[in-house]
Amino acid sequence: MSFFIEKIDHIQVAAPKNSEQAAINFYGNILGMVKVDKPVSLQGRGGVWFEFGGYQLHVGIEEPFIPAKKAHPAFGVSGFELMQEHLAANGVEVKNDGSIPGVERFFISDPFGNRLEFLKNSL
Repeated sequence: MSFFIEKIDHIQVAAPKNSEQAAINFYGNILGMVKVDKPVSLQGRGGVWFEFGGYQLHVGIEEPFIPAKKAHPAFGVSGFELMQEHLAANGVEVKNDGSIPGVERFFISDPFGNRLEFLKNSL
């Protein structure tokens, strides 16, 4: 082939209408992502964008909304156990998963029911 995919530019998850403040609280305040401004041309669509580790996560408004229960982004995490404790202290249910030998990971759901995976970084 004369082309190749180089990187992920951003991840998008869906959320229901008028859920921007819940997204800011969860992705910004609880997960620690940094809210960034959307381009002016897209602001009328609703939603909110975040940055983390050189990547972006976009929360887009979708109507009718159906949460992603199987499809999900997966994030590498340093401070894995501390993050689990932080999430639990903020009322987020952490579901540990040992189904892949040698891989430490857990799943959570965002406030809208979307599945998110977190893997322990071995740095």
